[in-house]
Amino acid sequence: MIKRKITSKLCEFYDNSRKALLLTGARQTGKSFSVRHFGQSHYRHFIEINFIEQPTARNIFRKATDVQDMLMRLTVFASDELVAGETLIFLDEIQECPEALTAVKFLVEEGSYRYIMSGSLLGVELKDLRSAPVGFIDIWEMFPLDLEEFLGAVGVSERVMNHLRESWQLVKPVDEVIHDKLMSIFRLYLIVGGMPAVVQKYLDTNNLQLVMEEQRAILRLYQMDITKYDPDNKLYIREIFQLIPPELNAKNKRFILKNLNEHIKFSRYENSFFWLKDAGVALPAFCVEEPRVPLLLSRARNLFKLFQSDVGLLSASYAEGIQMRILDDDPNLNFGAVYENLVAQELRCHGFDLYYFNSKKQGEVDFVVEKGGSALPIEVKSGKSYQRHNALSNIMSDPVYDIREALVLSGANVSVSGRIKYLPIYMLLFLRKEEPMAIYYKVDLP
Repeated sequence: MIKRKITSKLCEFYDNSRKALLLTGARQTGKSFSVRHFGQSHYRHFIEINFIEQPTARNIFRKATDVQDMLMRLTVFASDELVAGETLIFLDEIQECPEALTAVKFLVEEGSYRYIMSGSLLGVELKDLRSAPVGFIDIWEMFPLDLEEFLGAVGVSERVMNHLRESWQLVKPVDEVIHDKLMSIFRLYLIVGGMPAVVQKYLDTNNLQLVMEEQRAILRLYQMDITKYDPDNKLYIREIFQLIPPELNAKNKRFILKNLNEHIKFSRYENSFFWLKDAGVALPAFCVEEPRVPLLLSRARNLFKLFQSDVGLLSASYAEGIQMRILDDDPNLNFGAVYENLVAQELRCHGFDLYYFNSKKQGEVDFVVEKGGSALPIEVKSGKSYQRHNALSNIMSDPVYDIREALVLSGANVSVSGRIKYLPIYMLLFLRKEEPMAIYYKVDLP
């Protein structure tokens, strides 16, 4: 079974909080499986109700008169005994029954059982819900397997991970044998991606053709979701979704509206772009006019790149045969699109908001994120000339921006030049946001 980090997070959450938890995220990212595994292994009694498979279960919350009535109705659908203090109740596909989310406040206050909810497209379905029980529920977004989880799934040992971690912390080269092996696994990740069913298919068969079939089935499922959930705008959304791979493969990778319609305005398509974002199937990276925090203040709303939520799905969207060329590190293949998609996916998974910098005078930097109260520029290089980065050099030399350091991610080993760190792209797995520090301030009223 694939080990996911969310299992330990769930243990910590339910040990230290009385609140309920809502897991959101795109379909097929492993939400239901992870909750089921956690519930069955950590609670004596685990109840699962799926509002798509059991549509009549919606009446538990739609017709209940009070919390005791809800609990009585729950027993009708429960596959196990409800025992106070020993039961986790899992409400899956909750977007089909938003009344259940409203009712959680009263269930949590009653206190007999623990609750966890999950669903897809929640950013779309529930974004206008005003009665969500603030203070009684935490919301987490779940993503495909990140690079660290994938390395664990294919058998990279903790000893190797410790060596990589030491190289990251001390900024020293990785052992060359380990580096070469990690780059080959990284290229495998570009093909397989992080969708749990796809990763499991690879682990079971090592057959990349079957892997691609699984990925294309997920892409078809996303297309069906578009048709089901937004019938009024489905043609716009589907067209945008299908354009993500070719747009990323274009020279500047920025999404060009005229490729949809020569005379279209962004305002007409805006909701369709953000439907894909809210549904969790696309990741926008917005252009900023200055690489200075807070980046949000200089964000251009109508200039952005649009990435796939999973790099393996992106690879599966391209022509057949690209998989072997990626594995073989074909020097004639342009890796730029898949490299950048992987970086966008990993940064978002680690909690970073996605931005890039572009100006006519200084050029374009692939990503800029906020870290430690400063802007951190990140350049992604798929070729051998990873030390050539005019735009990055321009903003690093500009005293107005006062940038402390920058990262260049490539296939080369660790090195440092001034304030620029050159890192193997797989070391992105260690780039995390710092936990916010406690801030104390006492009003002095003499």
